[in-house]
Amino acid sequence: MVPKPEEINLLTGESDAQKIEAEKKPVSALDEPISHWRSRLTLNVMVDDFVFDGSSLPADVHRYMKMLQLGKTVHYLPILFIDQLSNRVKDLMVINRSTTELPLTVSYDKISLGKLRFWIHMQDAVYSLQQFGFSEKDADEVKGIFVDTNLYILALTFFVAAFHLLFDFLAFKNDISFWKKKKNMIGMSTKLWKVKKALKMIVVWRGLRPKFQFGTYSESERKTEEYDTQAMKYLSYLLYPLCIGGAVYSLLNIKYKSWYSWLINSFVNGVYAFGFLFMLPQLFVNYKMKSVAHLPWKAFTYKAFNTFIDDVFAFIITMPTSHRLACFRDDVVFLVYLYQRWLYPVDRSRVNEFGESYEERPQQKPHTH
Repeated sequence: MVPKPEEINLLTGESDAQKIEAEKKPVSALDEPISHWRSRLTLNVMVDDFVFDGSSLPADVHRYMKMLQLGKTVHYLPILFIDQLSNRVKDLMVINRSTTELPLTVSYDKISLGKLRFWIHMQDAVYSLQQFGFSEKDADEVKGIFVDTNLYILALTFFVAAFHLLFDFLAFKNDISFWKKKKNMIGMSTKLWKVKKALKMIVVWRGLRPKFQFGTYSESERKTEEYDTQAMKYLSYLLYPLCIGGAVYSLLNIKYKSWYSWLINSFVNGVYAFGFLFMLPQLFVNYKMKSVAHLPWKAFTYKAFNTFIDDVFAFIITMPTSHRLACFRDDVVFLVYLYQRWLYPVDRSRVNEFGESYEERPQQKPHTH
């Protein structure tokens, strides 16, 4: 395979040994595949004493079986399975001219019949991906999901993902039903909520014609807007130096493949930092107003579930460390919000992020004669 470019310190440059090695190679050989050594070999032997029916022998297991006939009975030798899924790209070592010794780690373990058949199917699936045009890196990431993750945790992840899809479908279905009944329309986008919040706009439907009414901010809404702006101002004073300092620190102490790689990494970390910044003003507003806005229990449950669903996938999917840490931004904000919800009273007159207020107005009772 084509070797990965070595990471270097961008300020000091590559070492003398790297320069000498690069000068020996012709220019055309830099992008050519070279030999690599697999440093791990994993062997599995099936230990289950299982009697197979000769007329219905599993096809996936049959190719790994070696038969031995003793008299009228056909026996099979212990099934040896060479685990190809455990061979990861990160374990490959480049074989160059100066290589005199290469390490080899041989792992032996027993395996059950059920796990053997599952592993065979997964190995065939990865091979099929490569036949369909998937690169070695993409196939290796799929391997990592099954190899580096406990099977029980993996099964739990699939269950949570299926439950999350069902939860999203039910929430979407309830939203459509709500708008059919209340607004007599379908497909109301969430952008309308943003416009209503910014312009203090109320949409009144007169048959099929909408009528727009503009109002003024109340004292509570004015304070909320003021505290929101104040929080963004103070947090920007903290995050701008942190982003710049982090970029300089990584340039001095971390190796990269190129300047472009360092630039992209710095921009990505900045996006993660400012994404965290935009989550914090609501907590500051709650602190200044000593209250929290009302949130219906259905919306609260949906937000809580979506907050922690990313954490499950953060542990099983191969991703950069910065992105993995960014998955826990919602958790920190949500835990602080739970503490504020316990500490402060719920103010139903406060406007939430959708521009709605749940202030209870007393209904007038009809007069009796």
